[in-house]
Amino acid sequence: MTTTSSNNTIRGLVTRYLEHCEIEKNLSQSTIRMYHFYLTDFIQWSCETLDKDELHPDDLEPELIRKYRINLNRRISSKSNEEFKKSTQKTFLVAIRAFLKYLIVEEGLEVVAPEQIILGRSDDRNPKVLNEDQLRRLFETQDLSKRSGIRDRAILETLFSTGLRVSELVALNIDDINLDSGEFSVLGKGRKVRTVYLSASAREWIRRYLSTRSDNFIPLFLRYSGKRMESDDVDGESLRLTARSVQRLVKKYVLRAGLSVDATPHTLRHTFATGLLREGADLRSVQELLGHSNVATTQIYTHVTNKQLKDVHKKFHKDVELDDEDVSDDLVDTIG
Repeated sequence: MTTTSSNNTIRGLVTRYLEHCEIEKNLSQSTIRMYHFYLTDFIQWSCETLDKDELHPDDLEPELIRKYRINLNRRISSKSNEEFKKSTQKTFLVAIRAFLKYLIVEEGLEVVAPEQIILGRSDDRNPKVLNEDQLRRLFETQDLSKRSGIRDRAILETLFSTGLRVSELVALNIDDINLDSGEFSVLGKGRKVRTVYLSASAREWIRRYLSTRSDNFIPLFLRYSGKRMESDDVDGESLRLTARSVQRLVKKYVLRAGLSVDATPHTLRHTFATGLLREGADLRSVQELLGHSNVATTQIYTHVTNKQLKDVHKKFHKDVELDDEDVSDDLVDTIG
């Protein structure tokens, strides 16, 4: 495979690609870090496989990528000690495809066409959701005699009311939210802005939480334990609650409530979405509220409402059968 007159290494090209993602495509830093992780993994594996110190565009042959796919399929996760899920493998391949497209369009290189990398079918995703009783139990386990308990209740209410990602939640500042109107804008994935809405309950608990604070700090949700506040921090940024802390506090309340579902902050997002669909919201509206760039991502929630569709179908056919019986009775009466 030939290239234009370029002796750039793939590592160097990846650096330029990530800068392109940041400046031109305006992707978030978390997305860029993940792309860097996936592409670095591919480079390291390729160098070991080809017994080279550096990878070059000429090395990007279809056979190399095919072998990499096989490697991904056979890998064992260090976290779960199980094989990579199909969806996990797909994220690695999506990053490679995006990089190849960049090499062709922006760098003018002749490399493997992105469409030659078939992503394959992902595992069926089965989002965990909580029913009404589980939600009630989860929301009633906080110790409201402590300011951290009131804060945590406000966090849970906000997650369920808005469907926010945990990263979006912890990034909120007090000035971001409007407790009077109950709606505010949030900067989501891909730096896309969307409007979300607070329930009356969420607004009340946020007000109650803010009433426990006498500071002028910027972050909406503050931590009350851990390392001390930085001495030069006048805005309270060093006290901002982290995504990991929110994940831990949700886990704590799930255990305390004795829930059978291993719920996470994202479980509340799933529950928010399926609840909207069950109440008759259309898929596009739910997509907008969740901040999904593709409606196909939102469709993972539709299977949860399949039981509702089944009940509607059953009721419809039951009504039809009753109508048929009524017609039959009318015919008997007429003939008789």
